[in-house]
Amino acid sequence: MSINNLKQKLSSPFVQNVGWLGVGELANRIFRLGTTVILARLLSPHDYGLAAIVLTTKEFASVFTLRSGVAGKLIQADQKDVEIFSNTAYWLNWMLCISLFVVQCIAAFPIAWIYRDNQIILPICIVALEYLLLPFFAIQMALINRENRYSVTALASTIQSAIGNFSTIVLALLGMGMWAIVFPVVLSTPVWIIIAYKSHSWRPKKNFTLYRWREVFNFGKNVLGVELLDKLRANLDYLLVGTFLGVDALGVYYFAFNAGLGISLNVINVLTWPLFPYLCSVRSNFNEFKDKYFSSIRTIALVIVPLVILQSSLAPFYVPIVFGQKWIAAIPILIVICLSALPRPFSIAASALLVAVDKTDIDLKWNLIFTVFLAVLLIFAMKSGIFTVAVAVLVSHIVAMPIFTFWATRYVLRPNSPFAK
Repeated sequence: MSINNLKQKLSSPFVQNVGWLGVGELANRIFRLGTTVILARLLSPHDYGLAAIVLTTKEFASVFTLRSGVAGKLIQADQKDVEIFSNTAYWLNWMLCISLFVVQCIAAFPIAWIYRDNQIILPICIVALEYLLLPFFAIQMALINRENRYSVTALASTIQSAIGNFSTIVLALLGMGMWAIVFPVVLSTPVWIIIAYKSHSWRPKKNFTLYRWREVFNFGKNVLGVELLDKLRANLDYLLVGTFLGVDALGVYYFAFNAGLGISLNVINVLTWPLFPYLCSVRSNFNEFKDKYFSSIRTIALVIVPLVILQSSLAPFYVPIVFGQKWIAAIPILIVICLSALPRPFSIAASALLVAVDKTDIDLKWNLIFTVFLAVLLIFAMKSGIFTVAVAVLVSHIVAMPIFTFWATRYVLRPNSPFAK
């Protein structure tokens, strides 16, 4: 590669955004590694299991924030419509988040009944408070991402991670158990509000408005459906393991996930998060659109494939040294779960490709099919223990995701594609 070509590649907004998020994620990883090591030595598998149940409910909050269907419409919209959609999206976010807060607090009671442990009711309600903070910054951050200013996103993420992880360590050392993981979720969220308000001038109009809400809804409903299905898949194994195999088994599985796949998923997020606005910015030029997509895919492959293979290979060595001997039983599960990361970023990239050309309905159908496929495999695997559950996750991903990635790429970018016009 020539010097000029290298400079051109490094000046790409996608590469620069990946770089900013990568620096932020490196800092986050350092914070989280210290936290994970301390928690692994202070918390029991039962504490981990209880925290997993609580945080599983919290995970659905992110669906309504920076990459939700509402935020996606702001990124994809024409410039002339951005102000109108921003105000409508702001009030839609309030309606969604208040509803979600109420629903989660009500759901805490049947969840506690299912797991036969009433001490998770209050933590589930506490983490639901995060929903009421999201509308204060979601629109500003969506507009910042539309402008490809991921340095701001990286800064907010890094500061939040530092505050959250420091709070977790302090609370764990004070003997707070699962509360050491629960409280920081809410305590660290205001960081996003402060940085969003300082980094973008947009402010909501005082008058309530849902003008042109159908356009936001029609675009966002499929994207939101995809995000909800994605969150369901990401937590389905937790739900089933906790229900059928018990809280202690869930604690071991949850540790294996966070110490293994959690690292890879953070890198995948760094690589794929900037892709959608990057593709949207060139979608009017088919050849450039195609080149940017394949260039991004190559960048993703060069990073994620060696990382996942290296991490999986080193797991038997670093787990007992870093996290302690009591987690040795989790190593085979960690390795298998970690390998399931290999096809994930390419499937995410293919989904971004479909959404960028307004084919959100196809993306939703694919995610529905894949979720059902995964659920069936998990239910059968549940009879044989948590290692078989991990194998089911791996098999579902390495079978289904490459098929979808190949089909979606060919559908959008084939020579006679309708999107080439």
